[in-house]
Amino acid sequence: MMLCRLARGFGTALSRRSYHSTARRRRLLAISCTNFACQQMPRSYTLDNGPKVKSDHRSGTMVEVARIIREQSGVDVGYHTVPKPRDHLLQHQPKREELPPRTMLDSHTTAILPLSSSELIRESYVNHLGRVRLGRIMEELDMFAVWICHRHVKLPKLPKGVPLPYTFVTLLVDKVEFTNLERLQVNQDIEISGHISWAGRSSMEITIYVRQLAHGQYIDVTKAIFVMVARNATNTGAAPINPLEVGDETEKLIWEQAEKRQKVRKSSAMDSVFNSPPREHEQSIMYEILKRTTPANSMDLNKRVLPPKCRWMEDSMQSTMIAPFPENRNAQNTIFGGYLMRQAVEISFIMASIYLGDRPILKCISDISFMHPVHVDRFLQLTAHVVYAAQNYVQLMTVAQIWDAKSGKVQTTNVFYLTYQADKVLDEVLPRSYREMLWYVHGRRKLLAALHLQPEYPDPIQEGKESSNVIST
Repeated sequence: MMLCRLARGFGTALSRRSYHSTARRRRLLAISCTNFACQQMPRSYTLDNGPKVKSDHRSGTMVEVARIIREQSGVDVGYHTVPKPRDHLLQHQPKREELPPRTMLDSHTTAILPLSSSELIRESYVNHLGRVRLGRIMEELDMFAVWICHRHVKLPKLPKGVPLPYTFVTLLVDKVEFTNLERLQVNQDIEISGHISWAGRSSMEITIYVRQLAHGQYIDVTKAIFVMVARNATNTGAAPINPLEVGDETEKLIWEQAEKRQKVRKSSAMDSVFNSPPREHEQSIMYEILKRTTPANSMDLNKRVLPPKCRWMEDSMQSTMIAPFPENRNAQNTIFGGYLMRQAVEISFIMASIYLGDRPILKCISDISFMHPVHVDRFLQLTAHVVYAAQNYVQLMTVAQIWDAKSGKVQTTNVFYLTYQADKVLDEVLPRSYREMLWYVHGRRKLLAALHLQPEYPDPIQEGKESSNVIST
């Protein structure tokens, strides 16, 4: 019931100052804004429910994990402007039929962020408020996902001492939901565990859990789903991986859930206002925004007015340009996906803080896709936009672009969606241009998904009946 009331609140936030308008306006608002269902989105999950793989395997600290990955990949310490050749490793790439099956239990492991061991370590994970930097956590999760790939892939014919002839690339990150952040302590160890939950010919889904032991009790922090791709040693083509053999009933359930996520990813690829027109009820929302921000009886096409307690979307953004450095590179001198995620989380936190005028709480990061690699000799621009705000929630879209200084070419590499919560009712953010309208609609979808709310689409027949009833009264 609480979520249902909240969903209706998001709708009325669009026009909560316009209830005294005409009957037609009331009908449009009723149809386009208040008709939500409290249903879980297909890509949602909770931390404390569902089957889990468990094992006693420990990988030490994340520093040790990073060292082992570097050693197994044959990456030497020291930066070279031209990466060392790895062509000789291509001869060791196996055929798929040579690879033995692996189980979820084979890849399962746990690693530690040892925040309790020293003040020096904690300084890398604490923000100015004395709380844990969630951007750093996302960066560690990306490294851990690569480690799970290393644990899954086993090559029986690989000669001893020869580096693993693979490159593992982050393809996407599903929804990452955070909980218990107010209880998360910067002076207690954080435990990261996970395993392969699905595998194709060269792609792997990895499920990762984060928790912390505080006052003798474990608290859940987040569950993350990564999709990684195995590439050959020179990152010029796909590489086969070991098939995943499903074991007991627990692993079967995990596999079935992962299969559903795979289907949803494929079907939702086109479910974007950037690929298809807004739905009918969303077009009604766009029309209402246009009416609210256009002076009455004005024929000026460019004249727009900002309603009270609202802000323009074009004024609600922050941008930064950074130069990625070699310390954040892989063997091909491209920047780690975890570094990009950390930067995106941190600039979005800045924008959300400015918009709220207070400290925001990160609730969800969703649908991170990695479109192009970021080379160490390029510049990276990150721009955080507030694209939707309702009640005490704000939805941000952070765009990462690569700048090539020599050619002047600019290329979008990532888009991040982050949902923040405030402890007060926020101003609305409103679009001026049509493209901003599309961002607004897209941001609204992301916020509803982050809060497990799914719109019900109006029935045209029922809409006609409601229209007749309104006219008759």
